[in-house]
Amino acid sequence: MADFRMAAQEDAPALLELTLRAYEPIRQLGINFAAATADLDLVRKNIRENMCFVMEEDGKIVSTISARMPWGPSPGPFGVPHLWWFASDPDVGRKGVGREMITWCEEVIIRDTLKSPAVSLGTADRHPWLIEMYKRRHYEIQGSKDLGRGHITIYMKKDFIKVNPEDRN
Repeated sequence: MADFRMAAQEDAPALLELTLRAYEPIRQLGINFAAATADLDLVRKNIRENMCFVMEEDGKIVSTISARMPWGPSPGPFGVPHLWWFASDPDVGRKGVGREMITWCEEVIIRDTLKSPAVSLGTADRHPWLIEMYKRRHYEIQGSKDLGRGHITIYMKKDFIKVNPEDRN
């Protein structure tokens, strides 16, 4: 059974090792995500400045995801929590670990605990399958921006609360 918790600074070496293994295919694609070339200082900074979560199975970290807050040092573009640094252990295989991690973060943390009406994320336009994966998870493209990293960042948002314009009165 999986256990979820906030990451602690003591988790940094394990998170770095997991992240570098998980992002190997991203590096091979030549996509410059910050997590793909992280070092221990960047992992520690992520844990310190963001809500960094881990999923453990039998005491081993098998997945991680972070949420940057609108009031934090590196907010997302829409004034809602912004997911990033999402990685799952490639040795676990296709057991739904990543899906379970992101669903837990979206629903338990962002929607139910923080009461946020939405969540956002960014991904690379050149990634061969991530945009479609996030669309299947009900994320919608909201815009794009060239951040100078060699790709266009596609910003996506998932609304938890659908508002009918007629209900705003």
